[in-house]
Amino acid sequence: MLVELTMHRAATSQPSANSPIDGIRILALLPDKWRKDLRQANGEIVIRVDTADDTTSDQIQATVAQVLSDPAISHWELRTCNPLATGPSADDPT
Repeated sequence: MLVELTMHRAATSQPSANSPIDGIRILALLPDKWRKDLRQANGEIVIRVDTADDTTSDQIQATVAQVLSDPAISHWELRTCNPLATGPSADDPT
């Protein structure tokens, strides 16, 4: 499943986080078998994930919620998990 995850900083009294570094931390904590691409890390963190299997959006959200419970990045919250169309393959004649 191909999704785009958008995370935003939770409302806390902590000082402003360094989004690019936190984005890299989040990438590192997501499952190794997922293909991941950090798309944006300026204010919000946007990561495109391809699980390359039948993982559901709900399962991805649960995994991301678990990752975001890590104290180093717990000031981030998942805002959206948008499924993306993968498009026809080059081998598809249609």
